[in-house]
Amino acid sequence: MLLIKLLLVPFLVLLITLAGRRWGPSVAGWVAGFPVVTAPTLLFISLDQGATFAAAAAHASLTGVLSNASFIVAYAWMALRAPWYGAAAVGVGTFAVVGWALTTLHADPGLALITTVLGLMAASRSFPTVALVKAARPPSPWELPIRCVAASAMSLAVMQMADRLGPTASGLLAVFPVLGLLFGVFSQRVWGGAGAARLLAGMIRGLYAFTTFCFVLAVTLGALDTTWAFAAALMAALLVQIFTFKWLTIATR
Repeated sequence: MLLIKLLLVPFLVLLITLAGRRWGPSVAGWVAGFPVVTAPTLLFISLDQGATFAAAAAHASLTGVLSNASFIVAYAWMALRAPWYGAAAVGVGTFAVVGWALTTLHADPGLALITTVLGLMAASRSFPTVALVKAARPPSPWELPIRCVAASAMSLAVMQMADRLGPTASGLLAVFPVLGLLFGVFSQRVWGGAGAARLLAGMIRGLYAFTTFCFVLAVTLGALDTTWAFAAALMAALLVQIFTFKWLTIATR
């Protein structure tokens, strides 16, 4: 099980990185918006803590999606004005403040779904307008290994901490922007602030699938067998992800 925890996320990061190199930062961001880290995290929480605990964590993750979106918007604006470490600090700080505020509202899954969708629509409109960019410099050969190792370390830390903090904190940690942070920083270093903003704009579009996954999981865990609940959540998220691809294509022309 530990081996799966260590290898699954780096493998997905590898695929996203290759997609970005082939099709550009917007597509990489769109793919990274899928629950690449959250789905394995909630699965392992479910296996370790049970379906009821995991359902509550998925509900908290749904509530916390907008904190992830807040990180993305804050990082995108700061990337045009500050180096990567400044943008990262502001983004993580925004995530923490918004996440704490959202989890105090205790909205039911239906209301949290509606609020999140409306919030994502607003976030999409609040992005800076940037032109399509070309890489400012070629990526370092060490970049991909560093991304994979960092993603594995960060996601494993989230999984290890989550089961000690209760379902609400676990769910919020599950939506910590591991990929947003990693891909934002590396994109800014290679593509500049405009490239990071385009990648993160694509990630906002991917968060509709992320939201769908968390909602379906929150309402089906416990009612369905755990395997079927995760299968239903992933299938629903994939359908939404396919739907948003046309939107992404139009937005990147």
